Amino acid sequence: MNSSVPCTIFNLLSNEYDLDSSRDEFLHFENAYQILIATIISAQTTDRTVNLVTKELFARYPDPASLSIASQDDVEAIIHPTGFFRAKSRNIIAAARVLMSSFSGTVPDEIEKLVTLPGVGRKTANIVIHHAFGRADGIAVDTHVGRLSVRLGLSDHKDPNQIEQDLLKLFPREVWGDINGLFILHGRKVCQSRKPACNSCVLSSLCRFAASSSPQ
Repeated sequence: MNSSVPCTIFNLLSNEYDLDSSRDEFLHFENAYQILIATIISAQTTDRTVNLVTKELFARYPDPASLSIASQDDVEAIIHPTGFFRAKSRNIIAAARVLMSSFSGTVPDEIEKLVTLPGVGRKTANIVIHHAFGRADGIAVDTHVGRLSVRLGLSDHKDPNQIEQDLLKLFPREVWGDINGLFILHGRKVCQSRKPACNSCVLSSLCRFAASSSPQ
């Protein structure tokens, strides 16, 4: 791939979407604890659904100390609409307990420490680092980022961790933090899983999926 293509992709998406004015379309949070818990819950559901349940969740359990001693039945009842609520409830309660026992109730600001928490992989760790601590130590690869990366030809892998490593080599560090948000917005609005709108996509001329789908 031409080394200028990733920068062109980033610039086109940056012109198309304003991340600052799109914050309401993502997870709502006020601190590191909230973005950590909300991101764990967000697996296999929408940010909109998570935002609906975390209002009550954080009102009942405003910090790791309170969540660490929460009843799993109570937590399950609150986050039930997000799906996989039993596993998610176990994970967030267990994560809160580890925060209390190993990190003095404070969310760590290192990926290596974050991934020791139950329910936390590199995607969640990257999101927490970027949004809670204002630093980009990697690129969070969710389903949208993974789908766009493969379609655009930025990666040939299926594993999110391998996709992340490919993206880290292609994009300069100063834009790592914005890649996730821009790819998510484009994936939701244009490059959808089942019906990508290639004809109206600003990236179509750079995209191998669009090229392969166009009539010859």
